[in-house]
Amino acid sequence: MRVIGLMSGTSHDAVDAAAADLALDGDTLVLAPLGLLSAAYPDTLRAALAAALPPAATTMAEVCALDTRIGQAFARLAVRADRELCDGRADLISSHGQTVYHWAEDGRVHGTLQLGQPAWIAETTGVPVVSDLRGRDVAAGGQGAPLVSLVDTLWLRGRPGVCAALNLGGIANLTVVPRAGEPLAFDTGPANALIDAAVRDLTGGRLDHDADGALAARGTVHPGLLERLLAEPYYALPPPKTTGKELFHLPYLRAALAATGPVADHDVVATVTELTARTVADAARSVHATEVIASGGGIRNPGLMAALRRDLGTIALRVSDELGLPAAAKEAYAFAVLGFLTAHGLAGTVPSCTGARHPAVLGSITPGRRPLVLPPPDRPAPSRLEIFRR
Repeated sequence: MRVIGLMSGTSHDAVDAAAADLALDGDTLVLAPLGLLSAAYPDTLRAALAAALPPAATTMAEVCALDTRIGQAFARLAVRADRELCDGRADLISSHGQTVYHWAEDGRVHGTLQLGQPAWIAETTGVPVVSDLRGRDVAAGGQGAPLVSLVDTLWLRGRPGVCAALNLGGIANLTVVPRAGEPLAFDTGPANALIDAAVRDLTGGRLDHDADGALAARGTVHPGLLERLLAEPYYALPPPKTTGKELFHLPYLRAALAATGPVADHDVVATVTELTARTVADAARSVHATEVIASGGGIRNPGLMAALRRDLGTIALRVSDELGLPAAAKEAYAFAVLGFLTAHGLAGTVPSCTGARHPAVLGSITPGRRPLVLPPPDRPAPSRLEIFRR
């Protein structure tokens, strides 16, 4: 089955589309990557999305407009992905959508909202669409994240020691796969969220991220600010746990700065970069990780990766490309897998990772132009993922 995974993460800067040939071979799910496309959100859409995200107030009219416009942006890229990566023969599209709110209180997730109306994707491409993948896990008592944990578990099972898959998006998350026992997954805290917020604020919006870690490299870590940020209670919560920009946003950083006193601009960027590295490393040590496999946009920041490598100490740090999954596309490929499992009536969650009461088949299906025909639901659930390298 040729599946396109569509993803826009908490950095809300672009939509990624990864296409894969997916097939079940006994208890092995075989993934053959077909390629990745990425398209930046139009400036007006990105500005409207940023203006609506917490802690900003918004209206239902704005939410409706965003749902439509994000769905249309996903649809445009899906058309390209079908044509350029699948030769016009995509069988299924799996769309994560754009997370705009993750309702977490007192260690529990009560709801989660992703925008990007799937009807636009199905209508534009004619291909059936799996969407709204997080809600079912939340309804089953889970955190609704990190949903990539199932893919990480299938992919990394059997590696020596305690392997941890790390995604550095707006928020950082770990999936911990020991050689024996149940896997574990959780959000460690901010990855790029506070770095991007600081850069946008300090440059008056001229820059939206710290390209190549250049700004942080011109500063030094401010011990007082770092200590204040590390005192955030979220870091001490036991997993499974999830967080988002509902917590780690610009007013949060400004409050910490106000309590700390004057900090030079470049030192602010250097400090929040170190915050990401320190909290990820602390989390990796807390689960006795022996190896961290990194992916996501944060790996393009050499300053962040250098800080992370230093803070991890004896824990090996690698990127997912070394194991066959392109780091820039790993999450999009993961959602392609989850859509494939849904189409086959197979669960897409690991309860020990999300905290749900039981595994669940995820999402809703929007039919394409032709009658919806799903594969027979009598396939065994896969126990491993194999990456087929062409």
